[in-house]
Amino acid sequence: MTESRLEMHGISKRYGGVRAIRNAELVVPPGSVHALVGENGAGKSTLIKILAGAERADTGTISIDGEQVQISGTGEAIGLGIQTVYQEPHLFQDLSVAENFFVGREMTSGLVIDWKSQAPRMFELFDLVGLDRKVASLPVRRLSIAQQQLVSIAKALLENARILILDEPSAILTQNEIDVLFDVIRRLASDGVSIVYISHRLDELFEIADQVTIMRDGQTVSCDPIENLSVRVIAERMVGGELAEGVRSAAAAGEPMLVLEQLTLDGAFQDVSLTVHRGEIVGLYGLVGSGAAEVGDVIYGLRKSASGTVRIGTSTRAVRSPAHAKQRGIRMVPANRSQQGTFSFQSIAFNIGIGSLNLLSRLPGWVSPRAERSIARRLIDRLAIKTPSERVPVRSMSGGNAQKVVLARQLVEQPEVLVLAEPTQGVDVGAKEEIHQIVSDLANEGAAVLVITTDLGEVLRISDRILIFRAGAITAELPPTASQAEVLAIAAGQVGEES
Repeated sequence: MTESRLEMHGISKRYGGVRAIRNAELVVPPGSVHALVGENGAGKSTLIKILAGAERADTGTISIDGEQVQISGTGEAIGLGIQTVYQEPHLFQDLSVAENFFVGREMTSGLVIDWKSQAPRMFELFDLVGLDRKVASLPVRRLSIAQQQLVSIAKALLENARILILDEPSAILTQNEIDVLFDVIRRLASDGVSIVYISHRLDELFEIADQVTIMRDGQTVSCDPIENLSVRVIAERMVGGELAEGVRSAAAAGEPMLVLEQLTLDGAFQDVSLTVHRGEIVGLYGLVGSGAAEVGDVIYGLRKSASGTVRIGTSTRAVRSPAHAKQRGIRMVPANRSQQGTFSFQSIAFNIGIGSLNLLSRLPGWVSPRAERSIARRLIDRLAIKTPSERVPVRSMSGGNAQKVVLARQLVEQPEVLVLAEPTQGVDVGAKEEIHQIVSDLANEGAAVLVITTDLGEVLRISDRILIFRAGAITAELPPTASQAEVLAIAAGQVGEES
């Protein structure tokens, strides 16, 4: 493997005033598994989008098998033998596996699809990735996530892929399913396919990767053979070996307010127990796919647990639904602001007041515009939301201010328990600092706050206690004085190991 299959040099990309990557490098030999890792926002997704043709680089060169190429779209990337398989399989759930396999690339005899001619090539690829041929006639929705992932990989190989990009392929798989996936990856690499493997699970790199490229702050930090690395070394390079600086000046924690006891959600987490006290911020940190995100859904009644209980204060009554959660004083800021958090075409006042219509109306079905505006103005001032008017539609706001609007809705009525899922995702540094201070103030005023996040700096900056979530369970508790490298190493699978 002396000659490179892929070389990317001097790659830079700017979005407006934000430089996503600068002078990034990626060199992948043929027939190897090359891991690409970095924190959220490190630039790896942008680099891969450029390789896959979804974005165009501002500067830099790309060469495949020694020949410099121009990739201006996904079609050109596919034509060059570059295929991408994403974490969530991009398949039509109600079509059969065979229909999905050849959609847009059907073999025809006249005007009729020639299924007989298609079958041999499809089954050849099924055999390569270890798929049972019987699934060909099944609708995709009847397959497990792992089987759908293998269908996606086999489909990518239909175009004779030379470079296969796997974006967090193991995040939603069980350990047995991961073992199957790794066997497939090794088989493909032995056949000469170059694999670019993106993962937050650092421990699994030592099972599958030949080399690791690490990115931080939009730049390539290093590229080394896996045998020269450890989980801790990778983690330290990802974060720069820096200690986080906390901002919390916490009051003494009070009585228990949020209590989870042996909570289990099938396919996501099992036997989770934790307590958040009045006046305390507990950070629940886990990598993508760890199961931490689903904990918030169960607390708020969006999903029903298989067993266990969610209790508020000394009450023995379990939370049954979002309406019941709200009655009990629980408020939640969802992770997906655009889909779950805002009515983007409606005004700020509408978005803030919509969760508390009982305060805006004396008559059923009638909302007082004056009351709505009054509440909105109070919270705009309290959260320092930058806007000329409460009548401005949310779609015209920056990400940070839109997130403050989502948070403001939860503060119309003082929450006893506040659950925040990815509270500063997609906002700039200044807005992040402001939101962190708001959350800290709420805790000091007596709220019990649970922050569920994949943002390493955030969990260290805002938490009084940090719970590490991995593979559906809490695996460690750390103080906010822990280092970023320590937290990341434990979340990625290194528990009690020495580097």
